[in-house]
Amino acid sequence: MASRRYDIDMTSGPLVGKILKFTLPVMAAGVLQLLFNAADLVVVGRFAGNTALAAVGSTGAITNLIVNLFIGLSVGTNVIVAQHYGAQRHQDIHETVHTSIAVSFLGGIILTVLGLILAYPLLRLMDTPEDVIDKSVLYMRIYFCGMIAMMPFNFGSAILRATGDTRHPLYYLTIAGVLNFLLNLFFVIVLHMDVDGVALATIISQAVSAFLILRYLTKLHGSCHLYWKQLRIYKDKLWAITRTGLPAGIQGCLFSLSNAIIQSSVNSFGGTVMAANTAASNVGGFVYTSINSFSQSALCFAGQNLGAKKYSRLNRVLIINLALATVIGAVLGGLLYLFRAQALNIYTSDAEVIAAGSIRLLYVGLVYFICGWMDVFSGQIRGMGYSLLPTIVSLIGACGLRIVWIYAIFPHFHTLHGLYISYPISWLITTLAHFIVYLWIRRKLPKVDGAV
Repeated sequence: MASRRYDIDMTSGPLVGKILKFTLPVMAAGVLQLLFNAADLVVVGRFAGNTALAAVGSTGAITNLIVNLFIGLSVGTNVIVAQHYGAQRHQDIHETVHTSIAVSFLGGIILTVLGLILAYPLLRLMDTPEDVIDKSVLYMRIYFCGMIAMMPFNFGSAILRATGDTRHPLYYLTIAGVLNFLLNLFFVIVLHMDVDGVALATIISQAVSAFLILRYLTKLHGSCHLYWKQLRIYKDKLWAITRTGLPAGIQGCLFSLSNAIIQSSVNSFGGTVMAANTAASNVGGFVYTSINSFSQSALCFAGQNLGAKKYSRLNRVLIINLALATVIGAVLGGLLYLFRAQALNIYTSDAEVIAAGSIRLLYVGLVYFICGWMDVFSGQIRGMGYSLLPTIVSLIGACGLRIVWIYAIFPHFHTLHGLYISYPISWLITTLAHFIVYLWIRRKLPKVDGAV
């Protein structure tokens, strides 16, 4: 039987060590998830050519647009379990866990159907070039067949993170990541498959990671134990998860929508720039996922301390996560830009692709720490029980500004520089708005700790 030695008490004691203990496995797990896609891109870029590379990359923004709504619900699970865990409400944890896993399977089925139906019309809507669209549709449809595994893994990981256990999701992603890479090589090099091979490798590895995390939940002691026969949806827990997670999902969809619009603008430059954007986005994603781990830390630590009524710790949780996100983002972003040619060369040896990808890394990778600020504030506010406000701020700030930029400013400066600078500008403005919202919320809460 599994023990609870991996849990973290977030409501007492020094914070820096516990935040690092929490975030480092989350950071590593995020990197491994990116390696799923990176392995796809490296293999197709090296062995199937730039058309296949562009085909796989062009699906990213639109896939996230569809998936993020349900991923947001897993954020709701994270917040609700963390708050109940901090308050030691065991029956509420039990009901939230079983509701979440049931919702994850239902969501996986819905996403599979949506992906199969919407793949072609949405890719056509994004002006995907004719020489790329058929492969893009094929990759996207196969990929969405794996949603029935991806969703339970994400919800299961959210449950464990809420208790402080960030190691087991890392272990299972390590196994799945190695399997994904080996299957990529087998399907593409040995069986001479194309984008269908890398998509198939991805969904098989996702199925393995889902099996492992669900199996672990069935072996846990305590209120997070998963009983298959007790799997059901509790209406009050579904409402709590939805009330918290749906705004997070909508926020993710809004970001994906703005990124999809930017992807459409990228597509207007042709296949070479599409391939460059794909490679640069993927390598830059390793920096983003590292700093985003502090957003998840802020969410869980704020949630547990709010549930335990340890209000005095909330400001310290925020400040420490902001500081760590700044350091990690600045160091990794700087290194990425310094070694940009070497990093992009992993995906392709085409000099034009590398040159175009370097432009994105200048405006995005080098200042990713600003995005880290935005995400940490959003996670902290959400962990404190205010999920709708970050969504409204992001809608007006990051997403709205990017859309205005694309349609009002970018046509007058139709260059990659004019396109990519919209990212740091939108991050900075949204961060300032989140800061104001946080100050307003904090003043509403007691300054003195209360009894649970």
